[in-house]
Amino acid sequence: MSEVVKEVIAANANYVADFGNKSDLPMPPARQFAILTCMDARLDPAKYAGLAEGDAHVIRNAGGRASDDAIRSLVISYKLLGTKEWFVIHHTDCGMETFTTEIIGDLLSSSLKTASVDASGWHDSNSGGGTTDGKYINWLTISDQEKSVLEDVQRIRNNSMVPGEIPIYGYIYDCKTGILNEVLVATEAGKVG
Repeated sequence: MSEVVKEVIAANANYVADFGNKSDLPMPPARQFAILTCMDARLDPAKYAGLAEGDAHVIRNAGGRASDDAIRSLVISYKLLGTKEWFVIHHTDCGMETFTTEIIGDLLSSSLKTASVDASGWHDSNSGGGTTDGKYINWLTISDQEKSVLEDVQRIRNNSMVPGEIPIYGYIYDCKTGILNEVLVATEAGKVG
């Protein structure tokens, strides 16, 4: 058993000891909203959005992008569990800004081992064999944070399964200050119509 597994199991035992009445929490989120945000470990939506367990749905993926699966989750959040407002929250210093779809496709072609990055760019070990399958995926990389928030809000808003009465707000979390900065053009695109 790895040290990480041991730490997780020990932390879970401590959590269980203080679990209290959390088993009584209902399935629908109490505050009736959802957040789509990045999986970056520096982001803690419970802290930056003031959430307690049971308050909101938090959907996370690389970049906080409005992928088909993220939209699937948002639609379930609304249709089956009653959320009434959605937030798209990207962040500064995102790893999705450090590569392109072409770069990751090439890296995966070289090998499946973890790549490294330095001032000159991404590098692969070129050992262990790779796959060209990564060349056929849109990795939803980011070149401009405000533009990507706007694109994601528009992609959600324009989806035929998303009702017009759900407001969708666009924000960028600042990793240096913790501030949520609204992307006004995205929030405007996500307004109730």
